[in-house]
Order: sequence, then C-alpha cells, then structure tokens
Amino acid sequence: MPIVTIQVTREGTTPGASSTTPEQKAALIKGASELLRDVLGKPLDSTFVVIEEVDTDNWGWGGLPALEYRKKLAAAASSR
Repeated sequence: MPIVTIQVTREGTTPGASSTTPEQKAALIKGASELLRDVLGKPLDSTFVVIEEVDTDNWGWGGLPALEYRKKLAAAASSR
C-alpha cells in the first residue's frame, strides 16, 4: 500500500487564488496514482495520496523565510 505525500505552497497558481484548486488536487491524485500503477504495478485502489498545503511563513530557503528570500531575489534582479 503506497502512500504518496505531495507538498505544495498555499499560494494558489493563479492571481488572487489562495490555494490549489479542487480540480488541481484531483489531477495530482490521479496522476500520482497512475504513476505508481504504471511504474510499480500498484493498483489504484491501494494507493493513498496526501496533499499538504504549506503556508509561506512555514518554509524557506537560502537561510531566509520564503517571502524574504523572494524579496532578496527581486531586489537583486532589479539592481542589474
């Protein structure tokens, strides 16, 4: 019984969206399940997919919270 966890940031994928849409989540679940079926031969009904949405203040990279790091990147890009 495979369990797949997909983490996405809770930002939405279009302007004004605050999260991944139900349709996008359904497509992720379907795609991950089909991938495990095709690669490992796991039946769809034995594959569990968990989607976790992570708030931007709960992750980061480059030693900074995500939004601060993005500001740093934007400042560097505008100074070129």
